[in-house]
Amino acid sequence: MLSVYLSGEIHTNWREEIIDLCQKEDLKIKFSSPVTNHDASDNCGVEILGDEEKNFWKDNKGAKINSIKTKKSIKDSDVVVVKFGEKYRQWNAAFDAGYASALNKSIIVIHKDEHQHALKEVDASASAVAADQHQVVRILKYILEGSL
Repeated sequence: MLSVYLSGEIHTNWREEIIDLCQKEDLKIKFSSPVTNHDASDNCGVEILGDEEKNFWKDNKGAKINSIKTKKSIKDSDVVVVKFGEKYRQWNAAFDAGYASALNKSIIVIHKDEHQHALKEVDASASAVAADQHQVVRILKYILEGSL
């Protein structure tokens, strides 16, 4: 069974789309992802460890707690898929790609052509750069079955 970590933007249902498409192809894949509930992700530090007066420390607490899950999930994965969305710049996704690269993980990046220049270093470390979720599923199917 292939283990795939789905990193990146949390404002669309791209993860569910990949999972559904892989299930339709009967691909044996275990998926993991970060916490995609934006409020929970942002507030976990202060909810668990107590309030902070400054946003910097609030964000710092939450980021550190979230990093425990992220690091474990990336370490345990065979493939890391990183999607860069349209609306927001996902600095965390770029960091995840760098972390995965440092661990010598296979990386598949998803982004639109207009973001190519900004993501050229991320793309250079990726095994594949896809335009959409369908291409990612085709790559995963090829990896698992050797078929197009």
